[in-house]
Amino acid sequence: MSNTTHSKKLNFTKDVEYAADGIVSKRILEKTTGNVSLFAFDKGQKLSEHSAPFDALIQVLEGKAEITIAGKPFHLEVGESIIMPANIPHAVIATDRFKMLLTMIKGE
Repeated sequence: MSNTTHSKKLNFTKDVEYAADGIVSKRILEKTTGNVSLFAFDKGQKLSEHSAPFDALIQVLEGKAEITIAGKPFHLEVGESIIMPANIPHAVIATDRFKMLLTMIKGE
């Protein structure tokens, strides 16, 4: 665990800031079994379709996004979450400025 986050109070919506026309990410926790990262997307920004070798959980902290999994779009808002399965193509599009917490699980 990173010493910068261990035993420290966190506020995920304030711990990462937006960048005009960009995407900002901040690693909160990194372990051999998985990672937890914060993201802030400006409106219209996206992660192109790709796949990962492990499951990932997106939790929307602020704003709105479209998460596409295996070609099917899901519209998520604050408080909603979705699991992206390992080895399945997925993409993220900010339909509004949004922040998310991404938890990747490296295991079975």
